[in-house]
Amino acid sequence: MIYCKRCLYPQNHPLNIIIDDEGICSGCRVHEEKFTIDWKEKEEKLSEILSSYKNQNGKSYDCIIPISGGRDSYFIVDTIKNKYKMNPLLVTYNKHYNTHIGNRNLAYLKTIFNCDTIECTVQPQKVKKITKVTLKKMGSIYWHVLAGQTVFPVNIAVKLRIPLIIWGAHQGLDQVGMFSHHDEVEMTRKYRKDHDLMGYEAEDLIGVDGLTKDDLSQFFYPTNEELEQVGVRGIYLGNYIPWDTKKQHELMIKKYGFETLPQQRTFDTYNNTDCVHYSGLHDYIKFLKYGYGKVTDHATRELRWGRLNKDEAIQFVRKYQNIIPKDTQLFLDWLNITEDELFNTINKFRDKRIWEYTNNKWILKDTILNYFHENTADQHIQSIHNSSEFVFKVTKLKSDVKEDCYTLIEKGYIE
Repeated sequence: MIYCKRCLYPQNHPLNIIIDDEGICSGCRVHEEKFTIDWKEKEEKLSEILSSYKNQNGKSYDCIIPISGGRDSYFIVDTIKNKYKMNPLLVTYNKHYNTHIGNRNLAYLKTIFNCDTIECTVQPQKVKKITKVTLKKMGSIYWHVLAGQTVFPVNIAVKLRIPLIIWGAHQGLDQVGMFSHHDEVEMTRKYRKDHDLMGYEAEDLIGVDGLTKDDLSQFFYPTNEELEQVGVRGIYLGNYIPWDTKKQHELMIKKYGFETLPQQRTFDTYNNTDCVHYSGLHDYIKFLKYGYGKVTDHATRELRWGRLNKDEAIQFVRKYQNIIPKDTQLFLDWLNITEDELFNTINKFRDKRIWEYTNNKWILKDTILNYFHENTADQHIQSIHNSSEFVFKVTKLKSDVKEDCYTLIEKGYIE
């Protein structure tokens, strides 16, 4: 397997990374833009866009912000409401795999920012039925989450005639450099299908193992005519702000007490604290398919920012990559399948470029761990970044909180 000489990404990245003649991946090349772009000019452009969507009478919403109890929701809402003085409607899709900490972060977010919120909770039996199909067809337990999170805000935008949706960063830019910051790519039906939904829209699943139109109706994207009537567009803040999720989270911890949560298979305690499976079983499935997991994503991000050198980044991969998740049985009980059914299905999706089945077991043919102490392009990173101490802190996590179950719905507002 060919790996980027600067970061940890392999050539088989599912978002189609490109490694150039110098051995540097497209994600690292686009990351370099963060140190050459005139961000003041970019933010002025963002301000102009936002101003053009402000409701002049102040009686309606200026935009929609998709939120969750994890990732960068606090930062996005804080930026849009407090810095740019917009009146957003907050929209959230219930992922069903919720943690207590995630629900609490979401409740505090609604309380702190005093915004109206709309939430969608799809009937659990439908979600289970869909997940059985996506597991079989795509090797994914997370398709319904990605589909719901990316369509519910758009449906609300059409129904309430709110044309502007504000998203955070997108993987096609931040991870693999599929696009440049200068492209200012927006969220569209095509982007969603190709890069979020693994090539499958909800309509493609009708009739598969008995799935009906009614089962999938909450995941249908609006028609082009509906979108055009309202003029819906979805912009990514990452095109206008030098996106640094670690720095942003630490600011939100300081300002608002955002709660963090230790993760099973990575060192990042900031992102995805709202999902039982994201950094557990879901990530382990990613590893079984492509030979690397979320810890590689996080270590690569920190390596690119210069907060880790390459050997330190690889050490994090060594520590977390092979951890067996503890949440598997919870998922098996929820979906009513056996462990053999789950992993026999996943084995069909293993990338044969990196995995080999021999002597009745799967062997990882190559891994970034084999390149520890290799001469790399690290010096380029360190010459343009100021190094900083790499510390993730747990904030208000209580020792008696157990995240070993799903918390579908909890108190939505904190007095």
